[in-house]
Amino acid sequence: MTSKERAYLKGLAMTMDPILSLGKASLTPEFAESVAEAIKKRELIKINVLKNCIDDPKEIAATLAERTRSEVVQVIGRKIVLYKMNKDKPGIVFPK
Repeated sequence: MTSKERAYLKGLAMTMDPILSLGKASLTPEFAESVAEAIKKRELIKINVLKNCIDDPKEIAATLAERTRSEVVQVIGRKIVLYKMNKDKPGIVFPK
């Protein structure tokens, strides 16, 4: 992913609300599966890491990206933004 693509995705993510929240159970296989399904449908998702989750959001983001084969767009505070292009039906078109 180029820096221009990353900047474009960050701009899109600013207006999004988190669709998943990660709590005290932290990163479970079921949560990773939910993330994979959400990414497949939406391509770009935002995840909220609740305060009762003791794990580091950056480590969680890296693990989720690895498990879902997606890319970490950004981690700001306790918010994670992940992206994975849907090869069947791309929804996000990058400007040139």
